[in-house]
Amino acid sequence: MLIRLLRTYLRPYHRSLALVVVLTTVQTVCTLLLPTLNADIIDKGVVRGDTAYIWRTGGLMLVVTVIQVVFAVASVRVGARVAMAFGRDVRAALFHRVTGFSAQDVAVFGPSSLITRITNDVTQVQMLVMMAVTMLIAAPITMVGGVVMAIREDAGLSLMLLVSVPVLVGAVGMVIIRMIPQFQAMQVRIDRINLVLREQITGIRVVRAFGREPHEAERFDGVNRDLTETSLTAGRLMAVMFPLVVFVLNGSSVAAIWLGGDRIASGDMAVGALIAFLSYLIQILMAVMMATFVVGQAPRSTVSAERISEVLDAEPSITAPVDAVTELEGPPSLEFRAVEFRYPGAEEPVLCDLSFSVSAGETLAVIGSTGSGKTTLVNLIPRLFDVTGGSVLVNGVDVRHIDPEVLWARLGLVPQKPYLFSGTVAHNLRQADPDATDDQIQQALVIAQAADFVAAMPGGIEAPIAQGGSNVSGGQRQRLAIARALVRRPDIYLFDDSFSALDLATDARLRAALAPVTAGAVTVIVAQRVSTIVHADKILVLEDGRQVGMGTHRELLESCPTYAEIVASQDTAEDAA
Repeated sequence: MLIRLLRTYLRPYHRSLALVVVLTTVQTVCTLLLPTLNADIIDKGVVRGDTAYIWRTGGLMLVVTVIQVVFAVASVRVGARVAMAFGRDVRAALFHRVTGFSAQDVAVFGPSSLITRITNDVTQVQMLVMMAVTMLIAAPITMVGGVVMAIREDAGLSLMLLVSVPVLVGAVGMVIIRMIPQFQAMQVRIDRINLVLREQITGIRVVRAFGREPHEAERFDGVNRDLTETSLTAGRLMAVMFPLVVFVLNGSSVAAIWLGGDRIASGDMAVGALIAFLSYLIQILMAVMMATFVVGQAPRSTVSAERISEVLDAEPSITAPVDAVTELEGPPSLEFRAVEFRYPGAEEPVLCDLSFSVSAGETLAVIGSTGSGKTTLVNLIPRLFDVTGGSVLVNGVDVRHIDPEVLWARLGLVPQKPYLFSGTVAHNLRQADPDATDDQIQQALVIAQAADFVAAMPGGIEAPIAQGGSNVSGGQRQRLAIARALVRRPDIYLFDDSFSALDLATDARLRAALAPVTAGAVTVIVAQRVSTIVHADKILVLEDGRQVGMGTHRELLESCPTYAEIVASQDTAEDAA
């Protein structure tokens, strides 16, 4: 998975990567030249007392050093830009894939896990790319070049590399094998801690209202401790690698000096050659150490790449057909034909055998007890879920055959939990229509009974809105969400319990203002209050996902015991009317 991910998203930057290889090669060659030049200064300059040779060779070393520094800076700069671009592209691909998911697809992964994959997992792979282009490319060049130069200095002494390098690679390999399962567990525990933290932040008022702070603190402490223990285990293993490298490096240096001293004493080796050999030995083992750091990051990046690929490879369960309908003709209409829906793995359907139709200018109200399937019914229309039986038709066309963009452009949805984005009032309303004018926004606010409180906010329609609309009340959020749907002026309005936070007077004024706006559209209202839907053209009564009544308010009072019971539970039938 890691190789495939790197190959896919680094392919556009192959020229930059080739440039990094060239720059790194020049830098490494310069680095390998310096010990030889230093050895020449000692053996041909210092030993012979040739000051001129020392100055000439020293000047050459200075030039080589400047070239090395310039090419090193250029290499790191280009490599860093490639790594950052890689991370940007992968995050963008994940974002576009997730935004194409249905609610069902998001539930499979979980919101917390998706957030971790888009942020933490991408960062892990991006870090590997960064380390690879800045260190891993130089490592093999240094190792090969260092071995060649070491043999050139003294072939006999170079035999010790046959021991040092395999010992180092074997020791590091054993550590890495033990690290892989720890990194796999770590990413799962990061998902878990994000889930718990997200729940606690979102439900902070519930936690405080019921005095559950100690319980939630203990719950968070448990998942936090699990992550800490896993991280410490992985950290201990990583901490072992560096001392191993240093031990082998220092042991090899001691052995080289010991053996080299004997060869110098016997006249088989010059002092400068021994110093150069030591430099090459250190460069070779340092290259192995750099490769070790990259390899140490590889297990965690591999796990992250697998998690990223799971999302990128997941096909959305709700997609547009190849020959999708791109134009809907005629007046708006909505029809359910023998619709059935059950959630994956559920034994019983949530909705069963629903059949009704709504024409332009008509209002369909949906009412029923909690859990009767009202919200699920609304979610089937914009294809947040697909029916498992029957069909939902818009303008006589099955929604599964309509291009999703075309379908969504015809709908104005006000969800049960209205959500506002951070920004301004105007920014939130233009989510429905980016080209909406200020006058259109003001008109929508007036109809939604939101103009007064928006005008009182500092800046009016440019007043700031906090994330989720936390700086406005529940009723204000609902009215702004309704205004957002009105800005689009869709063919089908879907109000999913969108009046529950409004008082009766505001509810009545809002419904009166909506009447002329929705006169030529299809309107579906899910409500709990009978007073909200009493004047609807059709009222659909649901009980356990089944249609138990359909008609006007008065017709249902006489023919539907379930509806009559709902009315009686809220007050007398006359008061509700």
